[in-house]
Amino acid sequence: MFEFFNENQVMLASVAKELVEKEIATHAAEWDEKDHCPTELFKVFGQQGMLGVFVPEQYGGAGLGITERSIILEEVARHSAGFAIALMTHDLATAAILNHGTEEMKKTWLPKLCAAEVIGGLSVTEATGGSDLSNQATTIEKNSAGYLLNGRKVFITNSHIANLNIWTGTSGVNEKGRKVLSAILIPPETPGLSAGRKENKLGLRGSITGEVIAKDVQCGPDSIVGKEGKGSAVALHTIGNYGRSGMAAIALGILRASVEEAVKFGNERIIYGNPLSKIPEMQAIIADNQVEYEAATAMLYNATAIYDNGKDAIPKLAAAKYFATEAAVRASRRTMDLMGGYGVINEYPVGRFLRDALANIPSGGTSQIMRVIVAGSLLR
Repeated sequence: MFEFFNENQVMLASVAKELVEKEIATHAAEWDEKDHCPTELFKVFGQQGMLGVFVPEQYGGAGLGITERSIILEEVARHSAGFAIALMTHDLATAAILNHGTEEMKKTWLPKLCAAEVIGGLSVTEATGGSDLSNQATTIEKNSAGYLLNGRKVFITNSHIANLNIWTGTSGVNEKGRKVLSAILIPPETPGLSAGRKENKLGLRGSITGEVIAKDVQCGPDSIVGKEGKGSAVALHTIGNYGRSGMAAIALGILRASVEEAVKFGNERIIYGNPLSKIPEMQAIIADNQVEYEAATAMLYNATAIYDNGKDAIPKLAAAKYFATEAAVRASRRTMDLMGGYGVINEYPVGRFLRDALANIPSGGTSQIMRVIVAGSLLR
């Protein structure tokens, strides 16, 4: 455990690790193979106070920060990065309401999200591209009953299990004639909202990803999250802070798992009468994995501490997400190399680590987009 964690954070990591080893560790390979999301565990995490930990106590949360959320997600991703992204996305709906919703939204939905009485989803990405918010085809039209939503979202985590959804869509044009977005809350059992295609992913299996379709979805007059026409700000703040810190935390879990698997195999595998770990080249693999894990950890938890202290952390979170997700690919590949033929046998988890690491990169913004954000912050 890293020295910059305080006593309560160390305790949280220990409790989260115990919960994960009990509920997730022995099932992760099966969930990956069957691409099954254990939705029943949402309530288990809710009962343990591990959903929406950044939500103030008055709304049913633990009153902590995204640092503590990242600690939990790292522990989950150590065994199941797939289920970690399902929990992470649930928290995105929570964050959007907490930071941008009305007081009535907060009182109504935050306690339910923290207790997993509802499962949250955030639907932003469209076929035209996830980062191109200005080109969304989804429409949010004001009418006498409130707002009418029509559109199709793709690559949405929790697509088939979320029953409380935050959507973005075009709601008009600004004074320059450019499209503006609004964000809207769709309560459970709202008619017209349905799940479409379910994607068969390379990695992050254990979560459900697919299409969500809105056909004449009528939402009430008080359903806008934030201000009308300010949906881009809602999406960018939520994804930039909560999405990317979550993806980086998931990458940390994969990195740590790769370190531990390399050490375990290196000590147990005997070659020429000695453990594999006695070979200098194998020690170099283990060392490189550990160095990248420590670097990614320092980057992420420095950035989350900045955000939790009320300062702008977008560029640093983008940097952490970029470095950690790419490092997770390198580390899992190194561990596979260390294991030789065993590394490609699915009896061992390293193949899952590599697939999860690869699938983790585009989530919440590709590495190229992260570099644009980091460079842009410096050039400005």
